[in-house]
Amino acid sequence: MARFTLNVNGRSESLDADDPEMPLLYALRDNLALHGPKFGCGLGQCGSCTVIVDGNAVRSCQTSVREAQGKRITTLEGLGTPDRLHPVQAAFIAEQAAQCGYCTNGMIMSAAALLEKTPRPNETKIRDALAGNLCRCGTHVRVIAAVARAAGSRT
Repeated sequence: MARFTLNVNGRSESLDADDPEMPLLYALRDNLALHGPKFGCGLGQCGSCTVIVDGNAVRSCQTSVREAQGKRITTLEGLGTPDRLHPVQAAFIAEQAAQCGYCTNGMIMSAAALLEKTPRPNETKIRDALAGNLCRCGTHVRVIAAVARAAGSRT
């Protein structure tokens, strides 16, 4: 068994793992009780497990705990609080950009990573940043409007 120390949402978290290649998603959900990232496809194709690692949106189902050690990891829980929402979270509520909610974690985390690097993206940049997040409910128009709202611009 190996011991790993992860920097998650600004806190140092230690966990034991039988396999250093265990997906970060499992460590976050099972060991640290962080349920923002969802298990979707397990192949890194749907985006529901997205977290921010060192400023980049990554698929936690395809990132091992070994790879994540020593990096800054932000989950949905670390983005904002109910009393102090992140601008993207507030915009998703204002635009009613969630329907079933399964893709919402990935959409919000991808948008937050985009806005950190590109504070005033145009619609093309927003669409590109969200392209890897699958949504079957059809809320893409509202999601794009929410990201534009969070950026302080309208597309």
